[in-house]
Amino acid sequence: MSSDLAVNVPVTTVWTSPDAPRDVDADAVSDPPDTVRWIESLDKQRRLGLHGLTLTQALLGEPVHLLAEDGGWAEVALPWQPSSVEERGYRGWVDRRHLGPAPAPATLCATVTGLSVEPVDGGAALSCGTVLPVVDVDDRGVRVESAAGRHTLRTEAGVHVAPAGESSADAESLVRLARQFLGVRYLWGGTSGWGIDCSGLVHLTYRALGVTVPRDAFDQADTSGSRPLRHVRHGDLYFFARPGERVFHVGFATSAGTQQPATMLHAPEGGELVEDAPMAPDRRAHLIAAGTYLPV
Repeated sequence: MSSDLAVNVPVTTVWTSPDAPRDVDADAVSDPPDTVRWIESLDKQRRLGLHGLTLTQALLGEPVHLLAEDGGWAEVALPWQPSSVEERGYRGWVDRRHLGPAPAPATLCATVTGLSVEPVDGGAALSCGTVLPVVDVDDRGVRVESAAGRHTLRTEAGVHVAPAGESSADAESLVRLARQFLGVRYLWGGTSGWGIDCSGLVHLTYRALGVTVPRDAFDQADTSGSRPLRHVRHGDLYFFARPGERVFHVGFATSAGTQQPATMLHAPEGGELVEDAPMAPDRRAHLIAAGTYLPV
């Protein structure tokens, strides 16, 4: 198993198998992929049709463990996306052309905290949650390195520079960062600023603030601790499940405690767009728990 590879495109989609992409998904598996055009081309029915085809997405610079190769495809595990199913990280198939040599680690990292940012020196925009090692800093901005080469990013344009592994998460910063996704299209398996699902929104928001959390909602429910629903605080997580089934949905609480009506910032599959809205009665009927990865 090789772990010296990383994603070399702004975002690559992780599929259940090499033959999972449909004709309509050609932009997602081109080289380089055009994720924005792909998502914009999918109507609701085609987005719902991604169930069983896509698993997650990985961003520029994200490390991968190479497990196997099949033609132009690579089976990978994603250590930055923890999963109870696979100890090495979320597992699936990506276009092999979307991977390259991992850059050397650095003591400083630049993290995209805006919804997306464009490098000063040209090239494709980078998604929120992209984390890249810093090479140097000059008058133009911060110079970062990835498997695709070097880029210069302006720190005032939604880029945070900090020592590797440092966290800056608190309730206000979580909700503020997550609000940038309001109006973004729901995408099954989406984990980028251009399309996202419910657990992807939680995972990416925490990642952009320096905290690694599981990729799936049921794993998030199992590892985020628990809080009595009557004591929910701003920025906590709400979890939803049907009787006898595992958690299927998650969102950020944006009203506190017993305040009514409870509001939630989340990516609802049925609503198509990320929203911050009062919790609907049918949603409340499946509310089972709350939690947080912040210090209690």
